[in-house]
Amino acid sequence: MTTNAWRQESETPSLSEVFRTIAVGNGGTSRFRRFLAFIGPGYLVAVGYMDPGNWATSLAGGAAFGYTLLFVALLSNIMAILLQSLCARLAVASGRDLAQACRDAFPKWMSIPLWIFAELAIIATDLAEVIGTAIGLNLLFGIPLEIGIFITAADVFLILWLQNKGFRWIEALIISLMALIAACFVVLIAQADPVWGEVIAGFAPSREIFNNPTMLYLALGIIGATVMPHNLYLHSGIVQTRAFGLDLPSKREALRLATWDSTIALMFALTINASILILAAAAFYTVGQNDVAEIDKAHLLLEPLLGSSLAPVLFGVALLCAGLNSTVTATMAGQIVMEGFINLRIAPWARRLITRGLAIIPAIFVILLYGSGGVGELLILSQVVLSFQLPFAIVPLVMFTASRAKMGELVAPRWLTGLCWLIAALIIVLNVNLLSTVLLG
Repeated sequence: MTTNAWRQESETPSLSEVFRTIAVGNGGTSRFRRFLAFIGPGYLVAVGYMDPGNWATSLAGGAAFGYTLLFVALLSNIMAILLQSLCARLAVASGRDLAQACRDAFPKWMSIPLWIFAELAIIATDLAEVIGTAIGLNLLFGIPLEIGIFITAADVFLILWLQNKGFRWIEALIISLMALIAACFVVLIAQADPVWGEVIAGFAPSREIFNNPTMLYLALGIIGATVMPHNLYLHSGIVQTRAFGLDLPSKREALRLATWDSTIALMFALTINASILILAAAAFYTVGQNDVAEIDKAHLLLEPLLGSSLAPVLFGVALLCAGLNSTVTATMAGQIVMEGFINLRIAPWARRLITRGLAIIPAIFVILLYGSGGVGELLILSQVVLSFQLPFAIVPLVMFTASRAKMGELVAPRWLTGLCWLIAALIIVLNVNLLSTVLLG
């Protein structure tokens, strides 16, 4: 039970058109069927593991440093699992998403900058999706990047169509595309034939990550591309699509099932996230191709290195699916952030076109100025921007869920709060380290 620690009563819910539209059953329904009803939101969050920005950082990291950065992928996965459990806790206990909670708890001089930071994170995310989807269209169909970027704006119609059919259709699309991406990487890694002993060793920590500025830069990009600030707002909103009971026992069960959903989904996504890095290490690092930061360059090199004409096709299909997947989740996150922080409700198509327009401008600028050669660096930079935005979402989330006055009986246990504070501190320290390294040359 929550108390009056919140300044206002819970307002119009996140994504009101799909709020509590999915039935989860009652005491007469088997536990397994109730769990099945909760499967979905975790996979929308897990999309952050395979968006095109993640491809850029993982390809660059694997090609330059082999399997060493697999530890960062694993660490990012653990961070994401813990933080997403807090998102579900906030949603179930308070009936608010993270953006609404910030607007309620903080004065405007704090909440407005947090809103701006959240919007910047979504634009950075969308920038990666614009570029990644355009590259996928170019690799598969030969469509020039300049045209492909504008074609990506049409995905708004796909999202609107799916929303009209029901939220389960969106979840089904996401899970289907994830399965297709996983299948592509199973074949690609089988063809690359990595040394599995070295792969396992790559999941162990290495001091070099902190001592090598280039490796630290890519490590921050991987963390930003994996945990992703907009995912924290997204998960706290879409959990509320489930029509769970509002009594304390029902909320406890909803929190448990939602946490299992996100944990399983993120563990599955770790295999895909790691697969991108493993493929880059096995295909490029082992033959001395250490400067593969461009996705299209990686695509061209796969056929001669792996000896299969199927490899670049599978690579392109997986990339296009990743871009489409990420587009759907970024759209919903943008809607949650705008409605939650400033209580501004506009048509989803208008919101989508605004965000996509802000992402298209820098993408077009870089392509016209530097050509396709600058796209990979822009992708990595967008993910590092996400890492710098993370503390502005993590710190409020941990604060709210640690407050018994706000969360009632569902307050986060101290061990979980402590670990999440450590995560926030680690990201802040890494960001400061990187910033000081850049400023000092």
